[in-house]
Amino acid sequence: MTVVARKRGHLLRSQHAFAAASLTPIMLYMMAFTLLPMIWAVLITLYRYSPTRQGGFLGLGGGNPFIGLGNYLELFSDSPSGQLFRIAVKNTFIFALLVLPLNLSITLPLAVLIESIHERLKTIFRTIYFLPTVTSLVAVSLVWGVIYNPTFGLLNLILRSFGLKGMAWLSDPQTTVLGVALPMLCLIVTYVWQDMGYNLVIFIAGLQSIPDVFHEAARVDGANAWQRFRHITLPLLRPTLTFVIVMTMLSSWQVFVIFYVMTRGGPGNATRTLVLHIYETAFRYQEMGLAATMAMALFAMILVTTLIQLRLLRKEWEY
Repeated sequence: MTVVARKRGHLLRSQHAFAAASLTPIMLYMMAFTLLPMIWAVLITLYRYSPTRQGGFLGLGGGNPFIGLGNYLELFSDSPSGQLFRIAVKNTFIFALLVLPLNLSITLPLAVLIESIHERLKTIFRTIYFLPTVTSLVAVSLVWGVIYNPTFGLLNLILRSFGLKGMAWLSDPQTTVLGVALPMLCLIVTYVWQDMGYNLVIFIAGLQSIPDVFHEAARVDGANAWQRFRHITLPLLRPTLTFVIVMTMLSSWQVFVIFYVMTRGGPGNATRTLVLHIYETAFRYQEMGLAATMAMALFAMILVTTLIQLRLLRKEWEY
């Protein structure tokens, strides 16, 4: 018994040593590149911090004075920074709230259609629709920028071929559709086109996980295609739908590339979103403390939105 206990003890010590040797580099990596930057970001929200100014220890103090909650209060003030922050939040909300229903209204019916066709064609259509998702967003932005070009863009060439007047798709702040600026709508179309392949694949996987027995039973009872989709497919797809909604909202809050490449927040701040505003505040105006404060506000908004979505879309049954 003593020999067996010693062997087990030696084995456990070896396992512990292996686990420690394996996890320590990962933990150090996480601390160096995730935890410490997060702590630093929270810390500099309490300072009027800029790396261009001289300070004390770690650059804090001196030319970067401690201001407590001053940066947070500035976001809600009538200062230019506060006004731009609220414009950016409003534009981000508009973008996310329009992208979500537009994406779902395209990808879910498309997934159902692809699932209903012959097996050999499914792979072809999945590949075609997924290609934009694996394409660089910078390249997508440049291509769509050419399409929207007011002089030689494809859209205006089509309009002129019908005798209509071309439009300044990305630079006209006056034209609105239901209160949303035309440049913002153009960017929404671009983003949905690039991103919809991801949700399409997830919906297809969700549809394939639904047992056929439910649909066969409904057919026996005389249910038509719409009734089977409404009362069987949609309820059983709820976990997938919840995941897609949460992930789409999360990604919509954080879109940066297409706004930076196509409009840079213009015209007249019509497409200035929160991530773009944080980037410009931090790296263009070198106000890192204020930018970190906006990042904390964005984190809080994403957290609250996600919790609300998970609460509203939770299910209390399994199949």
